[in-house]
Amino acid sequence: MTAIKHALQRDIFTPNDERLLSIVNVCKAVTTERPVQVNVVKVKKSDKGDFYKRQTAWALRDLAVVDAKDAVKENPEFDLHFDKVYKWVASSTVEKNTFISCIWKLNQRYLRKKIDFINVSSQLLEELPKVAEESVPSGENQSVAGGDEEAVDEYQELNAREEQDIEIMMEGCEYAISNAEAFAEKLSRELQVLDGANIQSIMASEKQVNILMKLLDEALKEVDQIELKLSSYEEMLQSVKDQMDQISESNHLIHLSNTNNVKLLSEIEFLVNHMDLAKGHIKALQEGDLTSSRGIEACTNAADALLQCMNVALRPGHDMLHAVKQQQQRFSDLREQFARRLASHLNSVFVQQFTQTFLQLYNRSSYHSVPGHDQSSTLAQHSAELTLPNHHPFHRDLLRYAKLMEWLKNTDYGKYEGLTKNYMDYLSRLYEREIKDFFEVAKIKMTGTTREGKKFATLPRKESAVKQETESLHGSSGKLTGSTSSLNKLSVQSSGNRRSQSSSLLDMGNMSASDLDVADRTKFDKIFEQVLSELEPLCLAEQDFISKFFKLQQHQSTSGTTTNEVEEMDGVALSRSYTSGVPQTISSEKDMIRQMMTKIFRCIEPELNNLIALGDKIDSFNSLYMLVKMSHHVWTAQNVDPASFLSTTLGNVLVTVKRNFDKCISNQMKQMDEVKISKKSKVGILPFVAEFEEFAALAESIFKNAERRGDLDKAYTKLIRAVFVSVEKVANESQKTPRDVVMMENFHHIFATLSRLKISCLEAEKKEAKQKYTDHLQSYVIYSLGQPLEKLNHFFEGVEARVAQGIREEEVSYQLAFNKQELRKVIKEYPGKEVKKGLDNLYKKVDKHLCEEENLLQVVWHSMQDEFIRQYKHFEGLIARCYPGSGITMEFTIQDILDYCSSIAQSH
Repeated sequence: MTAIKHALQRDIFTPNDERLLSIVNVCKAVTTERPVQVNVVKVKKSDKGDFYKRQTAWALRDLAVVDAKDAVKENPEFDLHFDKVYKWVASSTVEKNTFISCIWKLNQRYLRKKIDFINVSSQLLEELPKVAEESVPSGENQSVAGGDEEAVDEYQELNAREEQDIEIMMEGCEYAISNAEAFAEKLSRELQVLDGANIQSIMASEKQVNILMKLLDEALKEVDQIELKLSSYEEMLQSVKDQMDQISESNHLIHLSNTNNVKLLSEIEFLVNHMDLAKGHIKALQEGDLTSSRGIEACTNAADALLQCMNVALRPGHDMLHAVKQQQQRFSDLREQFARRLASHLNSVFVQQFTQTFLQLYNRSSYHSVPGHDQSSTLAQHSAELTLPNHHPFHRDLLRYAKLMEWLKNTDYGKYEGLTKNYMDYLSRLYEREIKDFFEVAKIKMTGTTREGKKFATLPRKESAVKQETESLHGSSGKLTGSTSSLNKLSVQSSGNRRSQSSSLLDMGNMSASDLDVADRTKFDKIFEQVLSELEPLCLAEQDFISKFFKLQQHQSTSGTTTNEVEEMDGVALSRSYTSGVPQTISSEKDMIRQMMTKIFRCIEPELNNLIALGDKIDSFNSLYMLVKMSHHVWTAQNVDPASFLSTTLGNVLVTVKRNFDKCISNQMKQMDEVKISKKSKVGILPFVAEFEEFAALAESIFKNAERRGDLDKAYTKLIRAVFVSVEKVANESQKTPRDVVMMENFHHIFATLSRLKISCLEAEKKEAKQKYTDHLQSYVIYSLGQPLEKLNHFFEGVEARVAQGIREEEVSYQLAFNKQELRKVIKEYPGKEVKKGLDNLYKKVDKHLCEEENLLQVVWHSMQDEFIRQYKHFEGLIARCYPGSGITMEFTIQDILDYCSSIAQSH
């Protein structure tokens, strides 16, 4: 163990300046965790066995319990409780006890926290200190552990050279190992000899010591001289140091000045680069040509440069500089001057465009108001051009100023808003005149008459009106907001006749639908489609121009102050929006676009409503055409932009069209309720049944592939139910024609109509009509056949009644009223000749009841033939069962019946 301890001390602990106090050799270690600090060290021999390696270490202060397992019996196992319990098995019990005693000593000397020793013999812990005390010399007041520590301190490891010398010395003495005392005495004698030699050597070198002392004195003198020179050098260096400090301070001030100059230059360059406007830009802003494309481009670049200079992000302190303030004021003056010049120029462009267009309108109007001008040529001229003027050139010219408008919007919103208002004022009157003339032409094409029925109204003189309008516009162009009173006067003056003329058109008497053929309705459909097709691109082009020119983005809008009137149409809610008296707050740019469009095209919706009212007066069935066309255009507009002006306006008008359509259906139903039939003539096909056929055929051709098929299906359902009710009502009131004939003919016509048109939503009604037709055909046949064989029918009805009362069939012949003699008597009254005569009279009566247009005579006659044969077979069956063996038969056969019916039908 000593050799191992020595090897461990040398290989492991000496390099770390540590001292090994005690060791224990273990053969089993149970641990899986690695403690934090080391005092108790676990080492393991290497695989080759030539050295030891440190594996695990624990701090001694973390040791809580030492468990020796058994205090009485010898047991090599023991436990050390650190952060967990570590179980060990020692090579021997002695080594275990030695290791535990060492831990107990170190705990007593170095640790305030005492370790618990359990299952350790108390005698062992008491004896170990006593043995240690005996090893300490008397007179030394030390603890057991302390004495052991000092004994350990006396030990000093030999180095390699000392070990080599000792080995050489021991090799020179044969008894160095066998007789240690003799070897020690020898060494002591040699030591005394060496000490004497050292003393003699010292005494012999006294003279040399004196020489050395003299040399040392001379060396001290030289040192003093060197120190004097060093002091003088130090004084000279001190003056150099002062001069260098002054130079360093001067260099620092120069560097600081250069740094400040660089920063100042950077600030000046920043201000010059960002707040200096080129002379060319200044000249363009002050005198630039706003009529040519090159001048507009120069002004646009100059305005952008000015805006960049004004919006530059100044650094802290720049706004306090006088030059910066002056430059900012100069920029503000340039901005105000250019904004005023730009707004004035654009306002003049608006006026010029309005004036030119107004002149063109008056030239065209004056041509048609020349006295003596032929009416037919005037009508042809108006009818030839159902188109709206194209404003694309005007938009193209103005779009050159779009970037400048955006600049004006960002820099001077007041002038931008004023230009917006003026544009709306000018364009609203321009469009009002164009649109009203456009709708007048459409109305003339629809009615085929002039505005007053004979001549066109004479408009005011062109020269005076144009002069007045031009003066009013130029008078207001100097102000951005401008007065619009003169424009209002002109609008009233030029459109007064049109309003009266439009009302005269609406006062025309309502024409009957039967007076118009398919060509007239097709003509109306084309005119109405042309009107919508002209209005749609006009509105879209103007809305697109407003968005681009006034730089209004068409994003999703938020809440507004518009009140909506919602009407349900075919499961889709259509909103009719109108503005309350409270001014609206523009919640987004899209709302502003809609408001501008509403003001510019404020006459579109009233004019469309007037046109719709006129079409409805001309022919109520025109509402079908208008509903399909308007629904298609609304659907198209909503796909583009559901909240656009066009979509909203057409949606509002669609509500009116839908109401007219509903009114048309209601009027037809009302006419059915009020229908009156002649008491002197046969009924035939009722008028409202024929009208329903006409309506359905027309509607199917109009609504083919239409978006709003649901509206028509609802109308079909209402109408067909009303037709059914009215047919039954008329049939009940009919006096000339039997009820069954009225029901049979009309429901046959309805069934034929529905079968031909194949209307899917009326499949149930088609089946019901067929059933009613069949039922009333059968009822009419049975009722009619009861007359030619009346007595025979009454006789057999009595026979069936007796059988029903419980009398056996073969006993009926014993009844007095129904015996064989009575039967023969009744049969003799209906010989073949009489039967044929009766059938002939029946055919004539049926012919009088039925109408020619439905052509049901042969159908009814064939049914009567089948029913007559069925009755004949029934009578023969009753004779065979109730009068068996009597040999009684009818005086005509089934073949006779077929011949009678065939000859009667051919004769007529």
